[in-house]
Amino acid sequence: MALLKMKFTQQRRVRLAQGLWLLSWLAVMCGAFIFCLGVYLKTELLRRAEVMDNTEIHVVPNILMMVGLASIGTNWVASRVCQDSLDASRFPRWKVLLLAWFAVAALLCCLLIAVVVLSYALQGRLEESLKVGLRNGIRFYKDTDVPGRCFQKETIDHLQMEFRCCGNNNFKDWFEVQWVSNRYLDFTSKDVKDRIRSNVDGRFLLDGVPFSCCNPASPRPCLQYHLTDSRAHYNYEYQSEELNLYSRGCRQALIDYYMDLMNSTGPGVLSVILIQMSVLLSLRYLQTAVEGAMALENPEGESEGYLLEKDVKQTFEDCKAKVLDMLKLAQVDAAAAEVSPGAADAEKTVDNTTEKAASPTPAS
Repeated sequence: MALLKMKFTQQRRVRLAQGLWLLSWLAVMCGAFIFCLGVYLKTELLRRAEVMDNTEIHVVPNILMMVGLASIGTNWVASRVCQDSLDASRFPRWKVLLLAWFAVAALLCCLLIAVVVLSYALQGRLEESLKVGLRNGIRFYKDTDVPGRCFQKETIDHLQMEFRCCGNNNFKDWFEVQWVSNRYLDFTSKDVKDRIRSNVDGRFLLDGVPFSCCNPASPRPCLQYHLTDSRAHYNYEYQSEELNLYSRGCRQALIDYYMDLMNSTGPGVLSVILIQMSVLLSLRYLQTAVEGAMALENPEGESEGYLLEKDVKQTFEDCKAKVLDMLKLAQVDAAAAEVSPGAADAEKTVDNTTEKAASPTPAS
Protein backbone atom coordinates (compact mmCIF):
# COMPACT_ATOMS: atom_id res chain seq x y z
CA MET A 1 0.00 0.00 0.00
CA ALA A 2 1.40 3.41 -0.99
CA LEU A 3 2.42 5.76 1.81
CA LEU A 4 0.86 9.28 1.99
CA LYS A 5 -0.97 8.91 -1.30
CA MET A 6 -2.54 11.97 -2.99
CA LYS A 7 -4.62 12.56 -6.12
CA PHE A 8 -3.19 14.85 -8.80
CA THR A 9 -5.04 16.31 -11.76
CA GLN A 10 -3.18 17.84 -14.70
CA GLN A 11 -3.69 21.32 -13.22
CA ARG A 12 -2.34 20.25 -9.82
CA ARG A 13 0.72 18.65 -11.42
CA VAL A 14 1.41 21.89 -13.30
CA ARG A 15 1.10 23.94 -10.13
CA LEU A 16 3.32 21.49 -8.23
CA ALA A 17 5.97 21.67 -10.96
CA GLN A 18 5.88 25.48 -11.00
CA GLY A 19 6.06 25.78 -7.22
CA LEU A 20 8.83 23.22 -7.05
CA TRP A 21 10.79 25.09 -9.72
CA LEU A 22 10.73 28.25 -7.58
CA LEU A 23 11.57 26.24 -4.45
CA SER A 24 14.50 24.60 -6.25
CA TRP A 25 16.03 27.97 -7.14
CA LEU A 26 15.50 29.12 -3.56
CA ALA A 27 17.39 26.01 -2.47
CA VAL A 28 20.16 26.88 -4.97
CA MET A 29 20.53 30.28 -3.29
CA CYS A 30 20.50 28.57 0.12
CA GLY A 31 23.31 26.31 -1.13
CA ALA A 32 25.29 29.40 -2.12
CA PHE A 33 24.61 30.86 1.34
CA ILE A 34 25.86 27.66 3.03
CA PHE A 35 29.01 27.70 0.88
CA CYS A 36 29.74 31.35 1.71
CA LEU A 37 29.11 30.62 5.38
CA GLY A 38 31.66 27.81 5.27
CA VAL A 39 34.20 30.03 3.50
CA TYR A 40 33.75 32.79 6.10
CA LEU A 41 34.11 30.40 9.04
CA LYS A 42 37.14 28.77 7.40
CA THR A 43 38.75 32.18 6.89
CA GLU A 44 38.16 33.17 10.52
CA LEU A 45 39.74 29.92 11.72
CA LEU A 46 42.75 30.33 9.43
CA ARG A 47 43.31 33.89 10.68
CA ARG A 48 44.04 32.47 14.14
CA ALA A 49 45.74 29.27 13.01
CA GLU A 50 48.95 30.33 14.78
CA VAL A 51 47.23 30.15 18.17
CA MET A 52 45.57 26.78 17.53
CA ASP A 53 47.24 23.47 18.20
CA ASN A 54 45.18 21.35 15.76
CA THR A 55 42.71 21.77 12.91
CA GLU A 56 39.93 19.37 13.95
CA ILE A 57 37.44 22.22 14.18
CA HIS A 58 37.98 22.85 10.45
CA VAL A 59 35.71 19.86 9.72
CA VAL A 60 32.68 22.14 10.28
CA PRO A 61 33.48 24.73 7.55
CA ASN A 62 34.79 21.98 5.26
CA ILE A 63 31.44 20.16 5.40
CA LEU A 64 29.57 23.44 4.93
CA MET A 65 31.52 24.26 1.76
CA MET A 66 31.12 20.74 0.36
CA VAL A 67 27.39 20.61 1.11
CA GLY A 68 26.89 24.11 -0.28
CA LEU A 69 28.41 23.22 -3.64
CA ALA A 70 26.57 19.89 -3.78
CA SER A 71 23.30 21.60 -2.90
CA ILE A 72 23.71 24.08 -5.76
CA GLY A 73 24.20 21.22 -8.22
CA THR A 74 21.41 18.95 -6.97
CA ASN A 75 18.80 21.69 -6.78
CA TRP A 76 19.72 22.94 -10.25
CA VAL A 77 19.02 19.39 -11.47
CA ALA A 78 15.67 19.51 -9.62
CA SER A 79 14.74 22.69 -11.48
CA ARG A 80 15.51 20.97 -14.80
CA VAL A 81 13.34 17.99 -13.81
CA CYS A 82 10.47 20.37 -13.07
CA GLN A 83 10.75 21.86 -16.57
CA ASP A 84 10.69 18.41 -18.20
CA SER A 85 8.06 16.86 -15.92
CA LEU A 86 5.13 17.89 -18.13
CA ASP A 87 6.76 16.79 -21.37
CA ALA A 88 6.14 13.09 -21.99
CA SER A 89 9.07 12.89 -24.42
CA ARG A 90 11.69 14.40 -22.09
CA PHE A 91 10.72 13.24 -18.59
CA PRO A 92 11.59 9.50 -18.99
CA ARG A 93 15.31 10.32 -19.33
CA TRP A 94 15.33 11.44 -15.67
CA LYS A 95 13.83 8.20 -14.34
CA VAL A 96 17.14 6.45 -13.62
CA LEU A 97 18.95 9.60 -12.48
CA LEU A 98 16.26 10.53 -9.94
CA LEU A 99 17.07 7.51 -7.76
CA ALA A 100 20.63 8.79 -7.33
CA TRP A 101 19.29 12.34 -6.87
CA PHE A 102 17.10 11.30 -3.92
CA ALA A 103 20.06 9.54 -2.31
CA VAL A 104 22.31 12.60 -2.68
CA ALA A 105 19.61 14.99 -1.41
CA ALA A 106 18.98 12.82 1.67
CA LEU A 107 22.74 12.64 2.31
CA LEU A 108 23.01 16.44 2.13
CA CYS A 109 20.29 16.81 4.77
CA CYS A 110 22.11 14.33 7.02
CA LEU A 111 25.40 16.22 6.59
CA LEU A 112 23.76 19.53 7.47
CA ILE A 113 22.34 17.97 10.63
CA ALA A 114 25.84 16.64 11.39
CA VAL A 115 27.21 20.20 11.06
CA VAL A 116 24.77 21.47 13.69
CA VAL A 117 25.71 18.62 16.04
CA LEU A 118 29.46 19.04 15.47
CA SER A 119 29.24 22.76 16.20
CA TYR A 120 28.37 21.88 19.79
CA ALA A 121 30.30 18.61 20.09
CA LEU A 122 33.67 20.11 19.10
CA GLN A 123 33.62 22.88 21.70
CA GLY A 124 35.88 20.84 24.01
CA ARG A 125 38.38 20.20 21.19
CA LEU A 126 38.37 23.88 20.28
CA GLU A 127 39.06 24.88 23.86
CA GLU A 128 41.97 22.43 24.18
CA SER A 129 43.40 23.54 20.83
CA LEU A 130 43.31 27.20 21.87
CA LYS A 131 44.76 26.41 25.30
CA VAL A 132 47.87 24.77 23.83
CA GLY A 133 48.16 27.19 20.90
CA LEU A 134 47.95 30.33 23.03
CA ARG A 135 50.40 28.89 25.56
CA ASN A 136 52.92 28.34 22.76
CA GLY A 137 52.18 31.76 21.29
CA ILE A 138 52.94 33.46 24.58
CA ARG A 139 56.08 31.36 25.06
CA PHE A 140 57.41 32.31 21.60
CA TYR A 141 56.36 35.99 21.86
CA LYS A 142 59.98 37.12 22.25
CA ASP A 143 61.33 35.14 19.25
CA THR A 144 61.00 37.95 16.71
CA ASP A 145 64.28 36.98 15.02
CA VAL A 146 63.60 33.20 14.88
CA PRO A 147 62.43 31.86 11.48
CA GLY A 148 58.86 30.60 11.69
CA ARG A 149 58.12 32.60 14.84
CA CYS A 150 59.00 36.13 13.80
CA PHE A 151 55.32 37.14 13.42
CA GLN A 152 54.17 35.56 16.69
CA LYS A 153 54.52 38.82 18.63
CA GLU A 154 52.46 40.72 16.07
CA THR A 155 49.78 38.01 16.09
CA ILE A 156 49.45 37.98 19.87
CA ASP A 157 49.42 41.78 20.14
CA HIS A 158 46.71 42.11 17.48
CA LEU A 159 44.73 39.31 19.12
CA GLN A 160 44.81 40.91 22.58
CA MET A 161 43.84 44.33 21.27
CA GLU A 162 41.07 43.04 18.97
CA PHE A 163 39.41 40.76 21.54
CA ARG A 164 40.25 42.96 24.55
CA CYS A 165 41.92 40.10 26.38
CA CYS A 166 45.26 39.34 28.02
CA GLY A 167 47.19 36.07 28.33
CA ASN A 168 45.81 32.56 28.04
CA ASN A 169 43.65 32.41 31.18
CA ASN A 170 44.44 35.93 32.46
CA PHE A 171 47.26 38.50 32.54
CA LYS A 172 49.23 36.50 35.14
CA ASP A 173 50.22 34.02 32.41
CA TRP A 174 52.79 36.59 31.27
CA PHE A 175 54.49 36.40 34.67
CA GLU A 176 55.48 32.76 34.00
CA VAL A 177 57.33 33.25 30.68
CA GLN A 178 60.20 35.40 29.46
CA TRP A 179 58.47 37.58 26.89
CA VAL A 180 61.31 40.12 26.50
CA SER A 181 64.01 39.05 24.03
CA ASN A 182 67.62 38.81 25.30
CA ARG A 183 68.69 41.27 22.60
CA TYR A 184 66.82 44.00 24.48
CA LEU A 185 68.20 43.19 27.95
CA ASP A 186 71.13 45.02 29.49
CA PHE A 187 73.13 42.20 31.05
CA THR A 188 75.36 44.72 32.82
CA SER A 189 72.37 45.87 34.86
CA LYS A 190 72.18 44.53 38.43
CA ASP A 191 68.41 44.14 38.24
CA VAL A 192 68.64 41.99 35.08
CA LYS A 193 71.41 39.84 36.58
CA ASP A 194 69.47 39.33 39.82
CA ARG A 195 66.30 38.29 38.01
CA ILE A 196 68.13 35.80 35.80
CA ARG A 197 70.05 34.31 38.76
CA SER A 198 66.89 34.00 40.83
CA ASN A 199 65.31 31.76 38.20
CA VAL A 200 66.26 28.08 37.96
CA ASP A 201 66.04 28.08 34.14
CA GLY A 202 67.97 31.33 33.83
CA ARG A 203 65.01 33.22 32.39
CA PHE A 204 64.24 36.89 32.79
CA LEU A 205 60.84 36.86 34.50
CA LEU A 206 59.00 39.92 35.72
CA ASP A 207 55.55 40.86 36.95
CA GLY A 208 54.75 42.75 33.76
CA VAL A 209 52.77 42.38 30.56
CA PRO A 210 53.05 43.59 26.92
CA PHE A 211 51.48 46.91 25.97
CA SER A 212 48.64 45.15 24.13
CA CYS A 213 47.15 44.10 27.49
CA CYS A 214 46.50 47.72 28.47
CA ASN A 215 42.87 48.72 28.68
CA PRO A 216 42.23 52.08 26.98
CA ALA A 217 39.19 52.56 29.23
CA SER A 218 41.49 52.98 32.23
CA PRO A 219 41.58 56.60 33.49
CA ARG A 220 45.27 56.37 34.32
CA PRO A 221 48.27 55.74 32.06
CA CYS A 222 48.88 52.06 31.54
CA LEU A 223 51.00 50.27 34.12
CA GLN A 224 52.90 47.37 32.54
CA TYR A 225 55.57 46.54 35.12
CA HIS A 226 55.69 45.81 38.85
CA LEU A 227 52.02 44.96 38.73
CA THR A 228 52.07 42.97 41.96
CA ASP A 229 53.86 45.69 43.93
CA SER A 230 51.39 48.25 45.22
CA ARG A 231 54.26 50.43 46.53
CA ALA A 232 55.85 50.78 43.08
CA HIS A 233 53.10 53.10 41.82
CA TYR A 234 51.31 56.05 43.34
CA ASN A 235 47.68 55.52 44.31
CA TYR A 236 47.76 51.93 43.11
CA GLU A 237 46.28 48.84 44.77
CA TYR A 238 47.14 45.52 43.13
CA GLN A 239 44.12 43.63 44.44
CA SER A 240 41.49 46.20 43.47
CA GLU A 241 42.93 47.72 40.28
CA GLU A 242 40.76 46.21 37.52
CA LEU A 243 40.63 48.77 34.73
CA ASN A 244 44.37 48.97 34.14
CA LEU A 245 44.55 45.68 32.15
CA TYR A 246 42.11 43.44 30.35
CA SER A 247 40.89 40.93 32.89
CA ARG A 248 39.56 38.30 30.49
CA GLY A 249 41.87 35.62 29.06
CA CYS A 250 42.19 35.26 25.27
CA ARG A 251 41.23 31.60 25.30
CA GLN A 252 37.79 32.35 26.73
CA ALA A 253 37.42 35.34 24.42
CA LEU A 254 38.16 33.23 21.32
CA ILE A 255 35.92 30.36 22.48
CA ASP A 256 33.03 32.79 23.00
CA TYR A 257 33.65 34.33 19.59
CA TYR A 258 33.81 31.06 17.64
CA MET A 259 30.95 29.41 19.49
CA ASP A 260 28.74 32.48 18.94
CA LEU A 261 29.71 32.36 15.27
CA MET A 262 28.90 28.65 14.90
CA ASN A 263 25.76 28.82 17.04
CA SER A 264 24.45 31.72 14.97
CA THR A 265 24.74 29.52 11.87
CA GLY A 266 22.46 26.91 13.48
CA PRO A 267 19.09 28.57 12.64
CA GLY A 268 20.28 29.31 9.10
CA VAL A 269 21.41 25.71 8.56
CA LEU A 270 18.15 24.34 10.00
CA SER A 271 16.18 26.58 7.62
CA VAL A 272 18.19 25.22 4.69
CA ILE A 273 17.46 21.66 5.89
CA LEU A 274 13.72 22.38 5.88
CA ILE A 275 13.88 23.86 2.37
CA GLN A 276 15.97 20.91 1.11
CA MET A 277 13.53 18.41 2.64
CA SER A 278 10.62 20.28 1.03
CA VAL A 279 12.30 20.03 -2.38
CA LEU A 280 12.98 16.32 -1.85
CA LEU A 281 9.40 15.45 -0.83
CA SER A 282 7.79 17.65 -3.49
CA LEU A 283 9.94 16.17 -6.24
CA ARG A 284 9.01 12.67 -5.10
CA TYR A 285 5.31 13.52 -5.37
CA LEU A 286 5.86 15.10 -8.79
CA GLN A 287 7.83 12.09 -10.03
CA THR A 288 5.26 9.48 -8.95
CA ALA A 289 2.31 11.58 -10.17
CA VAL A 290 3.84 12.08 -13.63
CA GLU A 291 4.90 8.44 -13.93
CA GLY A 292 1.38 7.39 -12.88
CA ALA A 293 -0.15 9.54 -15.61
CA MET A 294 2.25 8.16 -18.19
CA ALA A 295 1.48 4.60 -17.11
CA LEU A 296 -2.22 5.26 -17.79
CA GLU A 297 -1.25 6.48 -21.26
CA ASN A 298 -3.13 9.69 -20.54
CA PRO A 299 -0.70 12.50 -19.68
CA GLU A 300 -3.58 14.88 -19.00
CA GLY A 301 -5.59 12.49 -16.81
CA GLU A 302 -5.75 12.16 -13.04
CA SER A 303 -2.98 10.19 -11.32
CA GLU A 304 -1.76 9.28 -7.85
CA GLY A 305 1.37 10.63 -6.18
CA TYR A 306 2.99 9.13 -3.12
CA LEU A 307 6.22 9.12 -1.14
CA LEU A 308 6.72 5.35 -0.86
CA GLU A 309 5.13 2.71 -3.05
CA LYS A 310 4.86 0.39 -0.03
CA ASP A 311 4.97 0.94 3.72
CA VAL A 312 8.26 1.69 5.46
CA LYS A 313 8.93 -1.91 6.56
CA GLN A 314 8.31 -3.42 3.12
CA THR A 315 10.33 -0.66 1.43
CA PHE A 316 13.25 -1.37 3.77
CA GLU A 317 13.03 -5.10 3.05
CA ASP A 318 12.94 -4.48 -0.72
CA CYS A 319 15.99 -2.19 -0.54
CA LYS A 320 17.79 -4.75 1.59
CA ALA A 321 17.01 -7.51 -0.92
CA LYS A 322 18.24 -5.38 -3.82
CA VAL A 323 21.50 -4.60 -2.04
CA LEU A 324 22.04 -8.31 -1.25
CA ASP A 325 21.33 -9.25 -4.87
CA MET A 326 23.88 -6.68 -6.05
CA LEU A 327 26.46 -8.09 -3.62
CA LYS A 328 25.78 -11.64 -4.79
CA LEU A 329 26.16 -10.63 -8.43
CA ALA A 330 29.44 -8.93 -7.61
CA GLN A 331 30.69 -12.10 -5.88
CA VAL A 332 29.63 -14.28 -8.80
CA ASP A 333 31.40 -12.00 -11.27
CA ALA A 334 34.56 -12.05 -9.17
CA ALA A 335 34.47 -15.85 -8.91
CA ALA A 336 33.93 -16.18 -12.65
CA ALA A 337 36.88 -13.89 -13.29
CA GLU A 338 39.08 -16.09 -11.08
CA VAL A 339 37.95 -19.36 -12.69
CA SER A 340 38.11 -18.15 -16.28
CA PRO A 341 41.93 -18.41 -16.73
CA GLY A 342 41.90 -22.09 -15.65
CA ALA A 343 38.90 -22.84 -17.81
CA ALA A 344 40.60 -21.25 -20.79
CA ASP A 345 43.70 -23.41 -20.25
CA ALA A 346 41.58 -26.55 -19.95
CA GLU A 347 39.68 -25.69 -23.11
CA LYS A 348 42.95 -25.08 -24.96
CA THR A 349 44.27 -28.48 -23.79
CA VAL A 350 41.11 -30.23 -24.98
CA ASP A 351 41.36 -28.52 -28.37
CA ASN A 352 44.99 -29.62 -28.79
CA THR A 353 44.11 -33.22 -27.88
CA THR A 354 41.24 -33.23 -30.36
CA GLU A 355 43.48 -31.93 -33.13
CA LYS A 356 46.08 -34.64 -32.48
CA ALA A 357 43.43 -37.37 -32.52
CA ALA A 358 41.94 -36.08 -35.75
CA SER A 359 45.26 -35.87 -37.62
CA PRO A 360 46.07 -38.97 -39.82
CA THR A 361 48.88 -41.30 -38.79
CA PRO A 362 51.69 -41.40 -41.42
CA ALA A 363 52.20 -44.74 -43.29
CA SER A 364 55.18 -46.81 -42.31
